Amino acid sequence: MSAFTYPGVYIQELPSSVHTITGVATSIAAFVGWAPMGPTNEAVLVESWSDFQNQFGGLDQRSLLGYAVNQFFGNGGSQAYIVRVVQSTAIPSSGGGPTGTAGTAQIPASSAGGTFNFAAKTIGAWSSAYGIQIAPGSSSTTFTVMVVYAPSGAPVTVMETFANVDLANFVTTVAGSNFVVPTLSSAPAPTELPANGFTILSGGSDGNGMTVPAASAASVEIQQPAGSGLGFTFTARDPGTWSNLIAISTTPQSAAMDPTHTRFSLNIISVGPTGTQTVVESYNNLSVTAGDPYYVVTVLNSDSEYVGVTAVGICTQALNVSAPAPLSTSSPLPLTGTFLAGGYDGIVLDPTQDNSSGGNFKTALTAGTGGTQLLNSVPFNLLCVPGESDEATVGSLQALCANNRAFYIVDSPVAANASAAATQFSNMANNGPIGTDGTGFSGASSANAAYYFPWVQAPDPLAGGRARYFPPCGFIAGIYSATDATRGVWKAPAGIDAALSGISGLQFLLTDAQNGNLNPYAVNCLRQFPVYGDVVWGARTMQGADAAASQWKYVPIRRLALFLESSLYQGTQWAVFEPNDETLWGQLRMNIGAFMQGLFQQGAFQGTTPQQAYFVKCDSENNPQSSIDQGIVNVTVGFAPLYPAEFVVIQIAQMAGQLS
Repeated sequence: MSAFTYPGVYIQELPSSVHTITGVATSIAAFVGWAPMGPTNEAVLVESWSDFQNQFGGLDQRSLLGYAVNQFFGNGGSQAYIVRVVQSTAIPSSGGGPTGTAGTAQIPASSAGGTFNFAAKTIGAWSSAYGIQIAPGSSSTTFTVMVVYAPSGAPVTVMETFANVDLANFVTTVAGSNFVVPTLSSAPAPTELPANGFTILSGGSDGNGMTVPAASAASVEIQQPAGSGLGFTFTARDPGTWSNLIAISTTPQSAAMDPTHTRFSLNIISVGPTGTQTVVESYNNLSVTAGDPYYVVTVLNSDSEYVGVTAVGICTQALNVSAPAPLSTSSPLPLTGTFLAGGYDGIVLDPTQDNSSGGNFKTALTAGTGGTQLLNSVPFNLLCVPGESDEATVGSLQALCANNRAFYIVDSPVAANASAAATQFSNMANNGPIGTDGTGFSGASSANAAYYFPWVQAPDPLAGGRARYFPPCGFIAGIYSATDATRGVWKAPAGIDAALSGISGLQFLLTDAQNGNLNPYAVNCLRQFPVYGDVVWGARTMQGADAAASQWKYVPIRRLALFLESSLYQGTQWAVFEPNDETLWGQLRMNIGAFMQGLFQQGAFQGTTPQQAYFVKCDSENNPQSSIDQGIVNVTVGFAPLYPAEFVVIQIAQMAGQLS
C-alpha cells in the first residue's frame, strides 16, 4: 500500500473475487482409423473436409475413416481430431498359407513372333501399383522402357528410365531395374520392337504365409557431384505410398545471389491428382556445410512439413552449385526432380475384421505411444472408430472416454445380408448390444457410450455414386454437434430434427415392434419415416437398458454431466493453494453459482426457480476441520436434469352426452 503524503483523492485497484467459469466445448470429435497419408505421431485437428483431404488424403475405398469424417462435416460437425493408425511393425509369417506371387506384364512385338516380358523382382501385391511404359527411341531400331509407379486413382510417376534399348541389349539393360526382371519369350525379328503403350503388372499376391512389412516412408539419396559418393538422404515425414509422389529438385542460385557458386536452392515438388507438378516448399541460400545457419539438414529438419534430411558422409561440396545456364525467355523451365521411392502403406487396417481372437487394427490401436494413446493429450468430447464393434476393443475405448470425460459413439456390426441382419437383430433383442452374456456392457464406463443400429446406405463418390453401406458413427457425431450448437448439450440428439443428411437409405428398415424390442436393451435405432426421412430414433447410453436402472440412462443427461464436470474442473483451478476458509468457500459458491444460473436461464435444467434447478454447497458443514487439515475443500453441486420425452402418451376418451 502506498503512503498517503499529499491531501487529495487516491485511486486503488482491489482484487476481485469474481472468476468467470466458461463452458467447455461439447462436440469436438476424435476419429481413429487407417488413412493412406498423414502424421502417425499426433492427433491432428481438422476444421473442415478440405483440411482432412489436404492432410490425410480424403476418401479411400480401402478405409471407412475418410467417409466417416466427410459424413461428420456433412451433418453439422465443425472440429475433429484425426488419429491415423498404420501397421507399425512387420507381421510375421503365419505359415501354412499359399505362397505369394510376383506380378507380371507382357508387351507383344509389333508383329507375331515375340513377346517382351516383365516380372516383379519380389513377390507381393505391391507390384500391382507398378507398370511398364514404352516410348519410341532415338532411332527406328531403339525404344525407351520406363518403369512407372501408378497406384489406383493416382497419376503416373516414372521411377526408372532405360533409353536406347534394342533387341540385343534389352535383357541386359533392363536387368538393372530395381523393380522388374525382363525376359524375351522368343526371338523377334531384328526389326520388331515392342508396341508403344502402357501396361500394369498384374497377378502379384502377398500370400497368407508371407511376412508383411510395416508401413514405411519413401526416401531418396541425392549424391554429390564429381563422383564423390557423398550426399543427403531425404525421407518423407510420414509413412505411405503418398510419399512416392514427392520429388526433390536442386538448382544453382543466380550469380547475383551467389557469385561464388557455393550455395543452392531446393524445391520440394508434389504431384497432384491430375499429374501436375507443384512446388509446395522452396528454400534458398542453402549450404552443405555443417554448422552453417543455412545448412540443408538443419533448415529442412526444422521447417519442412514433407521431408527430413540426414547427411551421408561428410559433405564438402554443394548439391548443384555450378554456374546456372542462361534461362530461356521463350518458356519457363519445367518442374522436374528426383522422386522419393519406397513408401509403403502397410496392410490396410480394417476394424470390421477385429474379433475375440485378435485383429491387426486392434493391435495397432493400442500399440506403444501411438493409436488411441495420442488422444490423451487433446481435448476431444466425442469418439468415433468407424466400423469397430469388437467387444473387448469397444470396452477399452469406453474406458478411454471415461478417463477423458468424453463420449463414445459405437457402431453396430455390419450385416452381410438380410438374413444376417435378422440374426443380428434377434441377438440384440435378447442380449443387448455386443456380447452374448445378456449384459452387454454394464460397467461404469458404459455410461460414456451409446450404440447405434443399423448401418447407413449412402452414395460412394469413388464408385460413380453407387450406394454402399457405412457405419453410422460419422453421421451421428455430426448430428450431436449440430444439436449442441442449436439447442444445447442437454437436448437429446434424436427425433424428427435429427435427420441424417447425404444418405439414400438404411441397411435394415425397422418396424415399431422391432424398435420396441431393441429399445429396452439400449439399442438406439435409426428409423425411416415417410414424412421425416431417415432419423435418429433413440437416445440411451449403453448403460441405459431398463434392467440396469442407471441414473445415466439417457445420452443428454450423461453428456450434460460431463460438460459440467469439465467446465467446473477447468474453471476452478484458481482455487488451488488459496487459504481454505470461509472467504474461499464464498468465492466458490458465487462463481459456480453464477455459472449454473447461466445454464438455468438457457433452459438446461428442470424447475421454474433456481432452487428447483440446482444447488451449490460449500460451507463449514461439508468442510469440517478434518478436511481442512488435509488440504481439502469440498464443493457439492447438484442439478435437476431434463429427461427426454421418450414416450409420448395421448389419452383419448369419449365424453358422455350432456343431459338437459
